[in-house]
Amino acid sequence: MRCRLQLSGTRLVIGGDRVRRTTAKIASAIVFGLATTAAPVLAQVAPPLPPPPPPTPSATSTNYDQSAGNGALNLGSNFLERLGNQASGGVNRAFRTNPGGGGASAAAEDPRYRTWFEGYGISVRTDAQGDFVGDKRKTVGGVAGFGARLAPGVNLGFSVDQSHTDIDVPLALQSATLDLTQLGFSGSVDKGPWTWGFAVVHGFGKVRSSRDTGLGLATAGYRAAVDGALTEISYYWTKDQMRIVPKGALEYVRATSVAFQEVGGLDPLNVGSTALSRARVMIGAEIGRDFIFDQKILDVSAYGKFVDNFHQNLGSVQVSLGTQSIVVPGIGESRYGTDAGASASLSLTNTARLYVNYDGKFRNELTSHQGTVGFEYRW
Repeated sequence: MRCRLQLSGTRLVIGGDRVRRTTAKIASAIVFGLATTAAPVLAQVAPPLPPPPPPTPSATSTNYDQSAGNGALNLGSNFLERLGNQASGGVNRAFRTNPGGGGASAAAEDPRYRTWFEGYGISVRTDAQGDFVGDKRKTVGGVAGFGARLAPGVNLGFSVDQSHTDIDVPLALQSATLDLTQLGFSGSVDKGPWTWGFAVVHGFGKVRSSRDTGLGLATAGYRAAVDGALTEISYYWTKDQMRIVPKGALEYVRATSVAFQEVGGLDPLNVGSTALSRARVMIGAEIGRDFIFDQKILDVSAYGKFVDNFHQNLGSVQVSLGTQSIVVPGIGESRYGTDAGASASLSLTNTARLYVNYDGKFRNELTSHQGTVGFEYRW
């Protein structure tokens, strides 16, 4: 009996050991399974994203600055050519030669003075060029001038031109204004049928710009300047009441603007200084006729010119946004083009006259129309 009891107890001990070993194995398997299951979950965590690249300025962001520079250049040319016409225009030449219409000699005249006042309007359209999307410009202005005959055939003049230009770049959501003051000095020398004339101008003004950034307007104000010179030679041929005046001219104009920084809006830009210049040759002729009625003289004329812009430095400007920057080229005209115009002058007396002029410029990338109304008085 004792031996049987001992065997049963031994079996119980041995069975308990088996249960404990089996339980330990199961627990180890569970822990291993959890560890192997959790490992892939930890491996699927995404790494952090890199920071976004810094913003870069767009090549179209400063279209208003390109337009303003080209506008200042063209206003300088317009003023120079109007001053040149004071020397070579058929009406002015006829008044210097025969102011009363009675055949008096210019050499017999006493030195005279004259003053003139003009109001004008200009409409310009520039087509798209590269990253420039195109613009529309409208200018209104006025001129006051004073001239003197220093000796028979020798004339000098000084005039002031004040203008305001509205610039619209609709496809780029940009606009600007240009207020420009120009000082002009001109002169002429008549020798028989020949006339040599010259003109120099210096202009200074301010540009105010506005750019829609999508989150407000970025605005700026900065200075601009223009300088130019023109020399012209003409030959005055007349028969009865008709005249033909062939002309040739050489012109140089340079426009500059200072560096500036925009304020407001999203990502305002830093824009560097710029300079652009142009030299051109113009060859053409004027044809005119006068009519005398009721002791008044009505003079009508038209002209045409061939234009060769043989030198154009369109300039470039550095545009920066934070640490990023690009270089944006300027805009200009096609090399070849034509100018054409017409005028009418009514001499109220021997010393006073009214006149109207039309001047057009026609290029591949630019079209300009200018109308002028003026009054001149001599004493």
